[in-house]
Amino acid sequence: MAEPRFHVAGIGNAIVDVLVHAEDELLARLGLTKGVMTLIDSAEAERIYASLPPGLECSGGSAANTIVGIASLGGKAAYMGKVKDDQLGRVFAHDIKNAGATFETVAAADGPATARCFVLVTPDAQRTMLTYLGACIEFGPDDVDEAVIAQSAVTYLEGYLYDPPLAKQAFLKAAGVAHDSGREVSLSLSDPFCVDRHRAEFLELISGHVDILFSNDAEIQSLFSTDDFDQALRAVRGHAKVAAITRGPKGSVVVTDEDVIVVGCDPVDHVVDTTGAGDLYAAGFLHGYTQGRDLATCARLGGIAAAEIISHIGARPAQSLAKLAAAKLG
Repeated sequence: MAEPRFHVAGIGNAIVDVLVHAEDELLARLGLTKGVMTLIDSAEAERIYASLPPGLECSGGSAANTIVGIASLGGKAAYMGKVKDDQLGRVFAHDIKNAGATFETVAAADGPATARCFVLVTPDAQRTMLTYLGACIEFGPDDVDEAVIAQSAVTYLEGYLYDPPLAKQAFLKAAGVAHDSGREVSLSLSDPFCVDRHRAEFLELISGHVDILFSNDAEIQSLFSTDDFDQALRAVRGHAKVAAITRGPKGSVVVTDEDVIVVGCDPVDHVVDTTGAGDLYAAGFLHGYTQGRDLATCARLGGIAAAEIISHIGARPAQSLAKLAAAKLG
């Protein structure tokens, strides 16, 4: 088999993140519930945007965060996600390319505007998010770049994208191309409510098409309809070759058919913003995996990347993850 052109190719919701420091008073004035992610329509998106103080605008979305993290670790990464040919669509494309990822999905000429997510971070490090999905929900099989998938060691699928029927077809197409090319497929469960909506389909997708599963403890328990974490660990065996499950300050657990590996978290002096912690854990883990590292080291790399992200605002590294990982791992 030919050497892969990319270590990881990600497929997900292409969203422009608008990151804002906010006081509780602003949330109250906008009628928002702290710590909750709410889907909004285009009119509400415009109203919220006009009400916010200046913030940071950058390419976002769960899989995009992971792909940028892999690039920061020194990996070769590509991304596929739908934007419109508008101002925020151009912001997304410029930003993710500037971060070191390949992005060649053709922008839509018409239809819904580019998606955006307003992330309001209060002084207690809680994040309140309002998301307008816009153009990204129209990602479909025609947007899957078969050549990129075939040349990627791992294709990473974002569970958040799974709602629209076209995206489900795109996932199956991408997984089929990857496996036909001798490559591997990874899936992030993304959110417990996402799992609740698609439990049966996710189980079928994982068992038939996924090699590496990413989840947190709440998501894996939701997947197997249990309140018992250990029962969920036992249940996930046999569904994917590798399951990497994050547990916040408890670190992470990696499950295979033969082993259960527990890895502690990387310490953080002060948690500023938890946005993107799971995304960057996946970045560190997949970078280690595609470099041939053992699973414990993959989990350690995931923890190092996640710890860096929660130490500052935003879901993008504030320093080179490659240098940080080298210093931490020796």
